Amino acid sequence: MRKLLFAFFLCIFFGLYASGQNDPQATVILDKFSAKATSAPSVSIKFVVITTDQTDNTNDTLAGSVVLSKNSYKLDLPDNIVWFNGETSWSYLPAEQEVTITKPDKKDDSFQSHPASIFTMHRNGYKCRLIEERPDIYIIDLYPEEIRNELIRVRLSIAKSSLNLKSCEYKRRDGLAVTLVVKEYNIKLVPEPGMFIFSAEKYKDAEVIDMR
Repeated sequence: MRKLLFAFFLCIFFGLYASGQNDPQATVILDKFSAKATSAPSVSIKFVVITTDQTDNTNDTLAGSVVLSKNSYKLDLPDNIVWFNGETSWSYLPAEQEVTITKPDKKDDSFQSHPASIFTMHRNGYKCRLIEERPDIYIIDLYPEEIRNELIRVRLSIAKSSLNLKSCEYKRRDGLAVTLVVKEYNIKLVPEPGMFIFSAEKYKDAEVIDMR
């Protein structure tokens, strides 16, 4: 289940790429949310991901953090650490003391190659709608335009005053529901040099598997 949860965490950030029509109110909010995040030196998020499988009545929880800066990121999960500097990806498994190096295809539009796309995914492949406006939160649903897609709906909760992401919920046709709950959201962190590159000096015992 934990491996499945990690896979679906990554899927949270995958965009769907086709033209779509959007609710103007939702689009304005999402564009402001996107502009604030993409103009910041980085976006640092501490989160909890809850995955519920309705077919077998099981659920699992995973806590982690991610720092995004333009097309670079560092993702920290209990069983995996991933660095990406815009060109090369390093995936380190602490239990195995093993790091796998890959070079994602620049034509790939997924989070792995273009992490900043998580703030602009609403512009392509989704119809979005403002579902509810509470005193402190906007609730916006995004629906994949591709009817054969495994996703049914993505629901975003965005703070009205700060335009910070509060949570996102993903419902799938196979009975899986994935909810990312944001514990901390920081757009003021200035990344340190080398933050998005695997340090061979720090992980001297790691076996290197170079797949570039």
